[in-house]
Parts: sequence; structure tokens; C-alpha cells
Amino acid sequence: MEEIRIPVIGDKFPQLEVKTTHGVKKLPDNYAGKWFVLFSHPADFTPVCTTEFVAFQKRKEQFDQLNCELIGLSVDQVFSHIKWVEWIKEKTGVEITFPIIADDMGEVAKQLGMIHPKKGTNTVRAVFIVDDKGVIRLILYYPQEVGRNIDEIVRVVKALQTTDKYGVATPANWPENELVKDHVIVPPATSEEEAKERLKKAEAGEIECYDWWFCHKNL
Repeated sequence: MEEIRIPVIGDKFPQLEVKTTHGVKKLPDNYAGKWFVLFSHPADFTPVCTTEFVAFQKRKEQFDQLNCELIGLSVDQVFSHIKWVEWIKEKTGVEITFPIIADDMGEVAKQLGMIHPKKGTNTVRAVFIVDDKGVIRLILYYPQEVGRNIDEIVRVVKALQTTDKYGVATPANWPENELVKDHVIVPPATSEEEAKERLKKAEAGEIECYDWWFCHKNL
């Protein structure tokens, strides 16, 4: 039996044709030029998953502003997804407007490593952030009993786009870091000459440094 290699950060997202509540889609081709967040949930009509879908939808405008689409997934069938979305709108007043993949055979979930045998046969709460070139930039796995922090997923998309644009890194809890606040981290110097230049820039007020290897700046 051929072993399935689970994709890792930096890989191209695998070419997949999937059934969704918005019709058949090809990933990542249908999202060319856009970022997307693909997230799996254990099952429709479950409490934690319902809270997550409402939370994702309430932040959809923030994702839209980041040129980032949302895609849900579970091993339920399309009719179950449709009925659950109707239930969410009826009971909570929130209309789910992003597509949900119906992976009823579990093939997509297996290929993406979303099923963890020691946690049962349903998908765990996986998150894949894929950039506008179809490259996987982040992977998260949560167990079924722990709901995700959707604000953190928004934050990570912003952070990844910022690091790409400016060639910097972001500190812990950015943009509210305890040491550098909303500043970004300047990549460490790679030579003695560059280290000296860093300190000169700090003296000139162009950047701020704790030391030559720990410099930060405002964008």
C-alpha cells in the first residue's frame, strides 16, 4: 500500500478537486492570486464547530481585506452541510457565506493529515494557510475538544503578509509585543560588517536595538 506523504510548510498545496456547498472547486487553482484558509471541523451539528463557524463568518470581512478566502471541511456529506448552514442562520442569525467541502469519503482529509487515529475517525481541527502562489505557509492542529482562536488565524495571515512585503519577522503576540510593542524584527546580521552597520543605524535613530542581533523598527 502506497504511503501518503502529508504536506508540510513550504510545500505547494496539492491539486485537489472537491465537492463543496458552492459546487465543485479545484484547489488551489480556483484561488489563484488569493490567500485562503482551509480549516477542518469534526462534524456538522456539533456545539464547538458551530461556535467556530459563527466566529469565522463574523471575521470574514477582515479576511476579505487581507485578500484571503475561507474554506471549511469535514467528512459529512453536502446535504448535511447545507442543512447545518440553514440551522445556523435560523438559530443564530449568522449566514455562512463561505464554501464547505464535503469530504464524505475522507480522501482529502487523509491526504492533508486531518484524521488522527488516536482521536477517532472524524477530522481534527486542522488549519492550513495557503498564500496567493499556492504555497502552504502555516499548519495548525487542534484536538476536537478545543475550539480555535479565530483572531489568531487573522493575526497570522496579517503577519505572514507583512513579513513577505517588508522582509522582516514579527515578534511574539505581534502587534502587541511586551518588548517591542508593534515594531517588527529586523533579520539578524550575517557578517561582522553588517553587525557594525546595525549599531550605526541604531545610533542614527533609523532602527532600535537591544544588541546587534536584536534590532527592531516601526514600519
